[in-house]
Amino acid sequence: MKASLRFIRNMASTTFAICALTGSAQEVAWRETRAISAPEAHQAAAAKGEHVYAISSRVVAKYERSSGKRVALSSGKAKHLNSGFFWNEKLYCAHSNYPSTPERSQIMVLDPDLMQLTVYKDFGDSGGSLTWAIRRDGYWWCNFAYYGEDNHRTYLVKYDKEWKELARWTYPPSVIQQLGRYSLSGGIWHGEDLLVTGHDDPISFRLRIPKSGSVLEFMEKQSAPFSGQGIAFDPVTDGLIGIHRAKRKIVFAETGK
Repeated sequence: MKASLRFIRNMASTTFAICALTGSAQEVAWRETRAISAPEAHQAAAAKGEHVYAISSRVVAKYERSSGKRVALSSGKAKHLNSGFFWNEKLYCAHSNYPSTPERSQIMVLDPDLMQLTVYKDFGDSGGSLTWAIRRDGYWWCNFAYYGEDNHRTYLVKYDKEWKELARWTYPPSVIQQLGRYSLSGGIWHGEDLLVTGHDDPISFRLRIPKSGSVLEFMEKQSAPFSGQGIAFDPVTDGLIGIHRAKRKIVFAETGK
């Protein structure tokens, strides 16, 4: 009996050790807590205070958080808006001319009171198409995506306030292999790590800036209620906001096992 108990304890310890190494024991699941119908929920969503925003390729729609009622649509010319990020009370959207070539990428900015889209930063042809841009600690972090057989060339750039490139990283094969012919559509800082999303799978990848080298470190894969595309931090719930593209919904999510 004692030998059997020792065997069971040893097996349990071994299983725990394996799970800890693979990250499965600590894997985070994001669960849907609410959804708002939004025809514009095609590329991404963002949130600020009493309003949430659905982002399509050409327009941004403003919705009341409480009622789910659409209250405004953006004006201004856009071709392929991607994810959105709030900074200094304004919404900054990654924008490109995808699928046209040569590629041209921009950050467009939306004043949520005027609902006017204008160009904030024009990268011209930087290689790839800008799919998300976020700011942290005085730096801009911008993701330029490639597709098809070239999607392994997708890269993340860190810029200073003068838009001087300070560093760039590519993504680990373990992430790229799960994207098919698509690329990475969304990204945010979550603590000290990056959470990035693909094109249509209900998962996110937790990554880390490496201490050395030019390839981001893969930490774990997380389940999520978003069908890929752009995600954002929700300052009201401290959770995430994203979209379900097929159902045209803005989706709120919080962590849960």
